Amino acid sequence: MAELLRDGDSVVLRLSVAEKAESLHGDLVIPVGSIVDIQSVDDIIHLVHGLRLPGSRWPGRFAMGTFISSDSKTFAVVHGDTKRGVRIQLKDEGFTEVLVGSPDPDATIMSLGIGSSS
Repeated sequence: MAELLRDGDSVVLRLSVAEKAESLHGDLVIPVGSIVDIQSVDDIIHLVHGLRLPGSRWPGRFAMGTFISSDSKTFAVVHGDTKRGVRIQLKDEGFTEVLVGSPDPDATIMSLGIGSSS
């Protein structure tokens, strides 16, 4: 399962080998200064919108990879068995947001040491 970790001035999204294959992407490194907001979300899968390019998806079940819409570019790692998750909104990065499924998003956010809004 994907893991969000703090590494100095960055947040690292560490992906499993399977998640890397499904998303066609490697681990992400996000500078803390690029994070506009970070939130705990109860229904993370339904925040994934747009054209999947590249990655894999079964709507309502799982979403892995890059999703592009007219106003956003999202990277998502959401498994169907994990309803809750973390939403990270970004500025000045390749993605406008990152969505990560998490069984305990509040604890994940606290471990990153970044302010949040729920």
